[in-house]
This record gives sequence, structure tokens and C-alpha cells, in this order.
Amino acid sequence: MSPTGTNDPGTSESGARAVTNAVSRRHVLQLFGIAGVGIAGIGSLEACSPSSPDDAGNDAKKSGEFHGAYPYQLPPKGHFNLGAGVLDGIQQQSPYLDLIYPSAGMYYWADKKWEYLLAESNTLDETAKTYTMKLRSGLTWSDGSPLTAKDVVSTFNLRWLMRQQDWTFLSDVKAQDDTTVVFTIGTPSTVLERFILRAPILPDSVYKDWASKAETLRKANGSLDSGEGKQVNADFQKFRPENPVVSGPFNYDPKTMTNAQMTLVKNDKGLFADKIGFSKVVLYNGETSDITPVVMNKDVDYATHGFAVASEKTFQQNGFRILRPPVYSGPSLVFNYTTRPEFSDARVRQAIAYVLDRNENGTVALGDSGKPCKFMAGFSDILVPDWITDADQQKLQAYEKDLDKATQLLQEAGWKKSGDKWQTPAGKPAAYDIKFPTEFADWNPAATNAADQLNKFGFNITKRGITFTQLNPDVLAGKFDIAIQGWGASNHPHPYFAFVQDLYTFNYVIAANQGGKGMNFPLKQTTSAGPIDLQAVVDKSAQGLNVDEQKKNITAAAMAFNELLPIIPLWERYGNNPALEGTRVAKFPADDDPILKNAPYADNFVIMYMYQGKVAPA
Repeated sequence: MSPTGTNDPGTSESGARAVTNAVSRRHVLQLFGIAGVGIAGIGSLEACSPSSPDDAGNDAKKSGEFHGAYPYQLPPKGHFNLGAGVLDGIQQQSPYLDLIYPSAGMYYWADKKWEYLLAESNTLDETAKTYTMKLRSGLTWSDGSPLTAKDVVSTFNLRWLMRQQDWTFLSDVKAQDDTTVVFTIGTPSTVLERFILRAPILPDSVYKDWASKAETLRKANGSLDSGEGKQVNADFQKFRPENPVVSGPFNYDPKTMTNAQMTLVKNDKGLFADKIGFSKVVLYNGETSDITPVVMNKDVDYATHGFAVASEKTFQQNGFRILRPPVYSGPSLVFNYTTRPEFSDARVRQAIAYVLDRNENGTVALGDSGKPCKFMAGFSDILVPDWITDADQQKLQAYEKDLDKATQLLQEAGWKKSGDKWQTPAGKPAAYDIKFPTEFADWNPAATNAADQLNKFGFNITKRGITFTQLNPDVLAGKFDIAIQGWGASNHPHPYFAFVQDLYTFNYVIAANQGGKGMNFPLKQTTSAGPIDLQAVVDKSAQGLNVDEQKKNITAAAMAFNELLPIIPLWERYGNNPALEGTRVAKFPADDDPILKNAPYADNFVIMYMYQGKVAPA
């Protein structure tokens, strides 16, 4: 499956992938999750690609290389416009972006505290409704210019231009001085800090014209849906800077980039470059089918793709450890409500859920790392007990396989059998394409198995495997009947982010960036509990500093999701990440290290431990 697993459009959750926020609970500051720790004794890391696992591996060991894997597109489709929400930025959704364009900090999910990177401190003033971020002094870009608060302001104006969710809560951002940024809070939220501290900071020197246009529009309350705002949004997405200017310890080397691999070279001016021991990071390109043989050859030290069960066993036999971090997300069935209006009846979606043996689906797709959802709440089963009471958990339907129940629901919805095949209330055959990414070794069999189960029940599902780079654009444009896309979110453990992925990312809310409506599921619905505005409830679930109030909205959203099933989660994914110790990397985190609670596509534990010297050259 795809190696990204994030929540922006263009990310999936099964291969190298994936986005969410945790609530800190000590005092008001910690309701923003503020508990920063400085980088102490940061160590070394890097990557380069050998042709022979023995001789080249020894050379890589001597030079301090780290070898990873993550898919990317070569130019001209792939490009260096790394603005949030712009499709096809090279390594944009990758964990390795944190080594190129660092954010202000990274988060420890288990400990609920921050590791500061570009920032050195943060302060919330609840009365003034401001959040102030102090940057480290002496930060520089790879061209030698200083990294200042101006770069942060430009980054966030671009995020406004691209409809990023931070601006649900922000009302303004400005530079107080060269190292101080003041964010004005329009709607207080416990998740706002996540958006602020995890935004990759981009150089004003490269993006200033676009950031200036965005700021002018924003301050004039301009619309992004029409007129100048719509045009600037569209034009910015076509912007293609040529020479990356970065602040991280590594930079792209475009001259050496091929279809097979790319090299990140040391940026001596970058953040903590003197403390990172690796001189190169080599990243192999491709999805699971491409990367599996490279891992087998021991040319990769660590990979986050969703590997086939047989491959995983062979990795272990060849000396790899398998790391199994929770991903807090997984594959789901997504429906096109515009072209297939019969799916708009919730009973139809419930019936489909009852048809599917999701335990079988997860096992076929990912073995021990594909676990069927118990709660079907729209966010990870791991997190449900933190937000929903025991009594309310009992009300959540598990949708365990029940063909009689499925038949009853379809008949109630006006569907009928013609022979052994179902027909819709309009008398048309229940015939649909299901699109899935061919290259994803877990989503591919998940889609195939789901189609086979539905066909056995009387649907006529045609399997349409397409290249993973085409799937997201097709879904955003509404060019599908049923598709496999991610549910849940692995960017931070606040359910808000999971609901954004479930309900916004491939829906009209965010698909508008690409001029489409996506699945076009109306967020104003009626459930057995009455009318509900899901967008309002989801937004409120992250608002305010009162966690108990948030729990009420999260529970309401979960109950509605469980009943309506706007998308159908198939199973929850755990990583099966191969990690090779002793060749180029000394060691990876121990299985009982709390940092393995971090989702691998958000605050990646390997990247964090690179910065700290705990993942270092052999």
C-alpha cells in the first residue's frame, strides 16, 4: 500500500504512508499539548544506494549512509513546490520531509510531549487569544540566508491559500520580531498547536510573491471559491521552483534523481547538521512491489510500505526485525454519491458492511497487521476508550458478517434480486467498478477480497487496479463508483483528524482544491438521533480547551459515523516495517520503546531518533 498515510489529498494509508493530535492534560498550556523538550545529544544518520549488498554496503557503512524507501514522481510531474495541499511535491507526504523542511517540533504520542526542532519555546495566552512561537536563533537556509519569523508567516499564508485546516482556528499570524511569531486564535482549540508545530516551514525567498498575494486576499476576506482567490489558488498549484532552498540537515540532489532512487545530501547549514552522523540518505522509489526486492537484497535499512505476508516472513529469515507500530488508520470503501445515488441510502451501506468478513479481508491483505475494526467509530479502536464512555461504546454496531441482515436491509431499501444478482430500486443491475492502487500490496488484495465477497452475495463488482498516482486525482474528480481510500488518521491522536480524513479529504470540502467534489457525501444528515451537521460537529470536536466538551462532540460524530457509514472501514493497519540493524544502521528502537506508539507517517520514530543520535550509523 502507499507509504504515506497522511490526511492531505493525495495520501493513502497502506504503503509508506499517513496524520492526527493528542491532548495533553496537565494545565491550560498542556491542553495544547505543550511540553517541549530540547534536542539533546543528537546523533547521526544517512543514506545512499548500493548496487551490491556486500561491497557497496560496506562502502555505505564507512561513509555513513541511511537507506530508506518512499515513492515519488520524477519531474516534470514531480516537483519542488512543497506547499501544503499541492499535489506531487517530491517527498511531500514522506516522513523524510522532516529531514529537508523541518517543522517547529515533533511529538511523542505515548508521553504527550513535544521535541522542539526549529522552535525553542511556545506560549499560549488564553486571555489574549494568542499563541506565540519562539524560533531558535541562528537558523539558516541552505543558501546562507537566515530563517526568521517571516518564513513562518509566509508558510501560514500559503496554508490559508490552500484551505488547510489550521485556519479553521486561526484568525491571523504575524512576525513580532525575527524569531517571534504570534498566532491570533479565532477559535480556541486543543489541536491548533499540532497544526502550528508540525507545519513544514518554507522559505519566504522562494514563495514570497504567492504568500503576499495570499495575505492580501486573506486580510480582505477574499473567497477561495471564486474570482481572484480561486485564480491565485489554481495558479499557485502550478508554481514550480527549480532549486530547493531548505533548512533541514539534508537537501535534494536533483541531478542524481532517477526513476529508481534519489539521494538526499548533507546540508551543513541545516538544523542540527553537525549532530547527525549520516552524510547521505538514499531513498528508493516505488510502491511495495518495487521496494520488496530491494529490501530482500538488504539495500534498504527501513521501509514503511505495507508488505505482503510472505515477504514479511522472508525479511525475518534474512535478519530483519519487523517493527509493528499502530498506524491508527487503514483502507476503506469510498462511494460516489453523485453518479451512484442508490448509495445515498444508509441501509445500503450498512448492508455492504454486513456482507463483508472484515477479519478475512485484513488477514488476506496484511496478516497479523490487518486488524478488523471493533467499534467502527471512524477513528482508531486504540483511541476510542480515551474519548467515548463504556456505555456509549456498547451502542456502537460492530457490523460483524451477517448475510441475512444484509439481505433484509437491501430489501427495505427497495433492492430486489433478479436471479442471483441484485438490482437497485431503479431496476438497474448492482454493477460497479471498484478502483484500487495496483501497487499497494495490502490495499490491492483488500479490494480484490471485498469485491469477491460482494460478488458472491449478488453484486457485480468489476475490479479496476490503477497506478497509485492516479487513484487520488480520480477520486477527487469523482471519476469512480467505489474506491479504496484511507480512513482514520495517523498524524496525531485526536479524533478530529480522523474525521477530517473520513469526511473532508475526499469529499467536496477539500476536493474543491482540485475543482471536484470527490465522493460528494452531504455532511448535513439525519440519523436515528435526529438531524446532524457533521461538519459543525467535527469542527467543534477540536474547539475549545474543555476536553469533556470535546468528548461530547467526538461521541456524537462517532455515533453518526457508525450509523451512517459514509465510508466503510475494512480494517485497522499496523505497520510491518522491516528494519535492518548492523549493516548501515547500528540499531532501531526496541519493541517496548514507547516511541513505537508514534504513527510512522506522522512523527516518525526513526526520524526523531536520527535527530537525537539514537538511530546512528553502524
